[in-house]
Amino acid sequence: MPIPDFQTIMLPMLRAMADGQEHSIQDLLDRLAETFSLSEEELRELLPSGKQTVFYNRVGWARTYLAKAGLLETTRRSYYRLTARGQQVLQQNPSRIDIRFLEQFPEYLEFRRRPKLTIFEEKEQTPEEVLEDAYQEIRNNLAQELLKLVKQSPPAFFERLVVELLVNMGYGGSRRDAARAVGQVGDEGIDGIIDEDRLGLDTIYIQAKRWDNVVGRPEIQKFVGALMGKRARKGIFITTSTFSAEAINYVANIDTKIVLIDGKRLAELMIDYDVGVATVSTYQLKRVDSDYFGNG
Repeated sequence: MPIPDFQTIMLPMLRAMADGQEHSIQDLLDRLAETFSLSEEELRELLPSGKQTVFYNRVGWARTYLAKAGLLETTRRSYYRLTARGQQVLQQNPSRIDIRFLEQFPEYLEFRRRPKLTIFEEKEQTPEEVLEDAYQEIRNNLAQELLKLVKQSPPAFFERLVVELLVNMGYGGSRRDAARAVGQVGDEGIDGIIDEDRLGLDTIYIQAKRWDNVVGRPEIQKFVGALMGKRARKGIFITTSTFSAEAINYVANIDTKIVLIDGKRLAELMIDYDVGVATVSTYQLKRVDSDYFGNG
């Protein structure tokens, strides 16, 4: 079954603590994973940020809601136990515990008075999931807008953009050093050269195509042939369009190291390395430092 939402986890979590003993968060994770028959792949699934698993996040928020309603309590760091109220709830044998069920408890209603709390409750998502989904939607829209503008830009602008992006990523040293990167060679299927690092220990050859058509295997083969003529081992092929499956498979099965950057990836890299974008707002997501409170 798919990873359950945090409300679906609430009742099984209480049942996992029905013995009245304290349980560690890891113990609860293991018990709940078995209850929902989750696969190893599902247990490893990460939030878009890549900093926490989806299952751990949802278990954590189920625990938070149950605690706010007074159904469980923290006994020590990362250990929890059912309260007398929690035992009474289990004795009622409810078919489901969710946010509607918890509304009977005044402590939970006080918790609910926080502004905008219902945004993620209605979607049955945790706050992190809602935040990251919203962030990803904004990012995707920005990437689409960037790519549209890049395709409309003149060739010289596109060449400068590629140079700036590669420099921001750590290639070529300074912008002055990297100025030869694109549009200076222009022969044998190679558009430019850039140093792999500031010391110039290795060289990377570049081809940048501001195209609308799909880049197929023949174009990549020409590029690889040009690299072999230069006795080069590494290359970057950048396009504003996409690569065919044959081109991608070809690159995956040759000795020469070729990195393919399509339009979508190009726009994402521009966002990641601050090329053509400006920061509007910054939000820091923080959590309690358990180590700080555990050294009392």
